Amino acid sequence: MRNISKIIIHCAATPPDRDIGAAEIRQWHTLPEPQGNGWVDIGYHGVIRRDGTLDSGRPLDQVGAHTVGHNKSSIGICLIGGVSEDGKTPEANFTTAQWDSLRRVLHDLKSRYPDATIHGHNEFSPNACPAFNVQAWLASLGGAV
Repeated sequence: MRNISKIIIHCAATPPDRDIGAAEIRQWHTLPEPQGNGWVDIGYHGVIRRDGTLDSGRPLDQVGAHTVGHNKSSIGICLIGGVSEDGKTPEANFTTAQWDSLRRVLHDLKSRYPDATIHGHNEFSPNACPAFNVQAWLASLGGAV
């Protein structure tokens, strides 16, 4: 069993009208370079689709490939969306169903891994992913997920 100390939230950096899931991201991650990353599997443990459905990614007992230097002790969850219609600007354009699903997923993961802290990918890498400030969002919920 892995020692999970972090839950890291990501976005797919897709526009709001693009409804994809784990199957498409798995292709992006597993196709050989230069079409994909050439990885053995999808990097995330879960993908939250636009309708709030949670697609399974890598099994939780397997190390993911989503945050350099933190994969061994973390779980990665990806929200579909996160970029403007033109694909150029980070934007927290997630649906109400996605926000609700994210809260449920985080609640479940925190019940399984109570000592794990919740973060955005942008807390570990100089990028906009997941297109919102996770710590501010958690504070707005009163810390309750």
